[in-house]
Amino acid sequence: MTDLRLFHNHMTIEPVIEIFGGFHGTAINRLREVVFEEFASSGQYGMIFTYMWAFDLPSDWDYIEHVKDIFKRKSPDVEFYYVELVAAKDVRMQRNISENRLKHKASKRDIAASNQRVINDNAQHRLESREGEIPFENYIKINNTDLSPEDAARQIKAYFNL
Repeated sequence: MTDLRLFHNHMTIEPVIEIFGGFHGTAINRLREVVFEEFASSGQYGMIFTYMWAFDLPSDWDYIEHVKDIFKRKSPDVEFYYVELVAAKDVRMQRNISENRLKHKASKRDIAASNQRVINDNAQHRLESREGEIPFENYIKINNTDLSPEDAARQIKAYFNL
């Protein structure tokens, strides 16, 4: 819809799990670094990167700044757009086991374990920003509980004039 390339977080999580036999955060982050650095040097139009952000963790805030820095080193005038998608917990749990997610994210196929990770993440971290907390100029928060992915994408495209 935007001609931007999609780089969702499981594009690095899944191969690392396959190779290491389990989650290995260091390898996932290093693989992402390579993708970001190469993409930033490629001259491509742009990228959508998805990330589950724990707003209560300073390290997650630092990671977002680190990713920005990778792109800014290659192109100081690069623009960043932030979209925070939120949905009701029961809807997120339903989406966690949707056919598309299970097809593309092997780590989700152990449904009991995957659901428990969602429950644990919700219990351990604040996964939704507070009012006024996000300082970025190009930012929108969308409650997509009752939206299709296409409708959410249309809202994002229109809001940022992409």
